[in-house]
Amino acid sequence: MLDIDTLGEFARHRRLRRSEGLRRLVAETRLSPSDFVYPLFVTHGSNIREPIASMPGQFRVSVDQAGREADDLRALGIPAVLLFGLPESKDEAGSGAYADDGVVQRAVRAFKRADPRLVVVTDVCMCEYTSHGHCGVVVDGEVDNDRSLELLADTALSHAQAGADIVAPSDMMDGRVAAIRGTLDDAGFASLPIMAYSAKYASAFYGPFREAADSAPQFGDRRGYQMDPPNVREALLEIEDDIAEGADIVMVKPALAYLDVIARARQAVDVPLAAYNVSGEYAMVKAAGERGWIDEQRVMMETLTAIRRAGASIIITYHAKEAARLLRDEAPR
Repeated sequence: MLDIDTLGEFARHRRLRRSEGLRRLVAETRLSPSDFVYPLFVTHGSNIREPIASMPGQFRVSVDQAGREADDLRALGIPAVLLFGLPESKDEAGSGAYADDGVVQRAVRAFKRADPRLVVVTDVCMCEYTSHGHCGVVVDGEVDNDRSLELLADTALSHAQAGADIVAPSDMMDGRVAAIRGTLDDAGFASLPIMAYSAKYASAFYGPFREAADSAPQFGDRRGYQMDPPNVREALLEIEDDIAEGADIVMVKPALAYLDVIARARQAVDVPLAAYNVSGEYAMVKAAGERGWIDEQRVMMETLTAIRRAGASIIITYHAKEAARLLRDEAPR
């Protein structure tokens, strides 16, 4: 039998793990609803709240649901919403993206009427609006980077004019932050922040989103402009360039398979860092939870904590409402 006295002194790390109160007291990483941004799909029509099959608990909602959504977010302490639009029709130039009466533009106005304090972030891209499903202008079968910049800048400007608090370009065209910053400044929106999808990878984790937003490319794929998953030094270059062009917040997307990229980015730059806990990551947790293979709530909170621990100060997540409720219910009284 082992004689403990013969071991000499050893550290007793377990002392601070003995109770929930102790563990909470010494936690190095803390989650709060104020860390979250809730992504939301908005569509035309009225009184629409359509479930998204591949994303249980998520919905496509019509603009008239903005008040209900704003009330939910305010009650849960979630400070921001990220809007994605589903247009009534699509065309080669994605004109619905920058139309004054576009679905996102109308949703921005509705959310700001419902709760002026809510931070309304708008996704600036073309893929939901183009008939070909790509994130810019297609010329001879390829996305033309430079011809796409003006349309992206026009889209950002239309969101600003509608009342958006932050514009978030997600297209991955080179120079789009500079184009948007210049257009906003010239139009009197020099104070409007840009949250750039700076390190957005060509990921297989986007599948459920593309179903939800009806944004799958009609030919080819997006690997010619989104980042290649093996690369991290390239991500840091993208992030540095976006900051130099005027980005106020930078983002890594997806989050879980790219925690190392988040950590490297956090060490490299001092601006606020966002991470997008994307649709496929959400759907996997939901699917496994429905089958009883995992403790869904614990996996959800562990996932979000890992993203925060890696260095993200802002977490864009479909789990936002559920996680905020859990944090509220488990908060010490």
